[in-house]
Amino acid sequence: MNTNTPPRVAPLPFLAHSAAATIAAAAVILAGVAFMPARAGAQDPAASAAAAPPTKNLVVPGEVFSVDGHTAFLFTPAEVNALPLGAPRPWILYGPTLAPYPDEAEKWMHERFTEAGVAVAGIDTGESYGSPLAVAATEKLHAEMVKRGYAAKPALLGRSRGGLWASAWAIAHPDLTAGLGGIYPVYDWRTYPGVEGAAGAYGLTPADLLANVEELCPVERIDVAARAGIPVCIIHGDIDAVVPIEPNSARLKARYEALGKGDLVELIVAEGQGHNFWEGFFHCQKLVDFLIQRARAGAIGGNAAAGGE
Repeated sequence: MNTNTPPRVAPLPFLAHSAAATIAAAAVILAGVAFMPARAGAQDPAASAAAAPPTKNLVVPGEVFSVDGHTAFLFTPAEVNALPLGAPRPWILYGPTLAPYPDEAEKWMHERFTEAGVAVAGIDTGESYGSPLAVAATEKLHAEMVKRGYAAKPALLGRSRGGLWASAWAIAHPDLTAGLGGIYPVYDWRTYPGVEGAAGAYGLTPADLLANVEELCPVERIDVAARAGIPVCIIHGDIDAVVPIEPNSARLKARYEALGKGDLVELIVAEGQGHNFWEGFFHCQKLVDFLIQRARAGAIGGNAAAGGE
């Protein structure tokens, strides 16, 4: 049984990405939300947070806290002297932050990050699939991290469907993205969870979601990240039947290549591996080194962009 796909929880909507074309898509989203049944408000995260403090099992030492009614976590980094004096602290924005994740399979990676002085943080927006409130909630986490002295430009790590969270952020905020990493990541919700599964998170019918695929599906807009020069490192199995490599990681690489940016993408193909807990996915030194290097690069760049939020 694939334990990387827990039961779906209440979906959340996300932030519109860009100017004119996105305004039309946002209007469709809002219309869809207006006609959604009361279940959207049945699990008010702010009310839940007020009732009890947030809790989460952390696989490495850190902190659990609430941001705008959502449970957030922070893996606390070690203090290192590898950055210029006064530079903000580097961090990695992680997805999907759900009750089980990050999990024990990833423990080695997160230990390497924190030992290198790089924090890891994420915010639980439910099964939101990189959709309209997910990015908005992540913006609140981002603001909190900057307030705490962390860099305005984190590196991103998306595992499985977390790739939708990570790529959606990179597209919405390329100026606040130091690099994009992935472990068998989803970049096209048509492959996982499928149009029917993703539609509710976007507050749309499946037909309306498909009608807005060019604006709302991350792989269709990844050119934004490519043009911004965001480097990418992904590890993905070549026999993954849950999140097929071709329409997800390989397509992202192809779109970068079509813009002459192919040298920014390293796609590590795990031969004979599917969507599983093979140790090589979670002990991938190239991916770990990439994320540490990009997080540090984002910190050295300073917090100049933070005022734009």
